Amino acid sequence: MSESSLRDRMERYYATVPLLFAEAEEFGPLRLFVRKEPGAPYYGGPGHARPALANSAVTAADIALVRARQRELGVPEAFEWLAEVTPALRVRIEEAGLPVAERPLMVLDPHHPLPPQPLPDVTIRALDADDPALPAVLALPGPAFAAEGTARGEAGPTELATAAEKLAADDTPATIRPSLRAGHKTLVAAFAPDGTPLAVGHYHPADGTTEIGGIGTLPTARRQGLGAAVMAALATHARDHGVRTVFLAYAEEAVARIYARLGFRAAGTTLLIANQPARGQ
Repeated sequence: MSESSLRDRMERYYATVPLLFAEAEEFGPLRLFVRKEPGAPYYGGPGHARPALANSAVTAADIALVRARQRELGVPEAFEWLAEVTPALRVRIEEAGLPVAERPLMVLDPHHPLPPQPLPDVTIRALDADDPALPAVLALPGPAFAAEGTARGEAGPTELATAAEKLAADDTPATIRPSLRAGHKTLVAAFAPDGTPLAVGHYHPADGTTEIGGIGTLPTARRQGLGAAVMAALATHARDHGVRTVFLAYAEEAVARIYARLGFRAAGTTLLIANQPARGQ
């Protein structure tokens, strides 16, 4: 696949996959995704905006209109776009006073073999909507991402159980189950022998393409290859279900080296507002 073809495929993905979970509102050359129902799962973070067309000529007034609508909705002022497709937007966003962060992208060669990453005493599986482990799996990114980096941390099964109880009490799993049943979201987790989830990741497929995200490991279980094993299982699951293009974003070079060993290569850059909510939550 040529670089231009790959970028076109990723651009179409970013333009269409949020529509599985949100409605689109147009503000000149910008498109704002607004989630369909309060509390329902969505792709792209709450109320994020992006160019409606590649290399759109976005003005300060366009950005101001989107930000006003985001404030009206009570969501973060979030924007996201591919640097190589709409490069001029970065200047306009920064002139509006919003800090821009870079997230390099990597893509998996469609012909690269991806053998499973077996780990002793660890079970890796995709969850269905009625899996009893769903609350704990959904809670795992909390302690995983609260402790930055890849070093072992203090948060473990006790902290995870507390977070899972809170999610279950809020009935958060009920908002995720319809997307799991429809195939709009796939969750894969690694489990200890006692059933405690140790690592998790997800993907949202659209038109034969997907971005893998949300790879997180319980801090006390880090440095065992769990993240790589979940990543490999997610990519394999996606391929087995008709996905041809699998890509991801990363924030740390140490993580990129792990993905490179699995067969991922550099594939451009996503630009987004610094500290905006993560995609695909």
